[in-house]
Amino acid sequence: MPLRICLTLAALMLIAATGLAAAQDVAGYRLTIKDHKFTPESLEIPADTKVTLVVKNEDSTPEEFDSHDLKREKVVGGGREVTILIGPLDPGSYAFMGEYHEATAKGVVIVK
Repeated sequence: MPLRICLTLAALMLIAATGLAAAQDVAGYRLTIKDHKFTPESLEIPADTKVTLVVKNEDSTPEEFDSHDLKREKVVGGGREVTILIGPLDPGSYAFMGEYHEATAKGVVIVK
């Protein structure tokens, strides 16, 4: 195999390995929507860290994960799930809600 091709393959493998390591550094957390409520209602995450938030909607109707504090909005179809990247965040409380069922779908991310 020519040297140029070997170097190109080595560079691609290095890039892929670096990307996988970066993806593994992102912690994952889960929220469930059922009966138009988020579970858990309070979610604690570490400060100054990027995290993925997987939101699974177990209801048959859609809901929108909405947070002005986190600057995130995402519709979650009935029976579906979405992944939302948040952070890094300063310590504090960040409210979120289900825009379609504001009276019952409420929660908070607590950053420590």
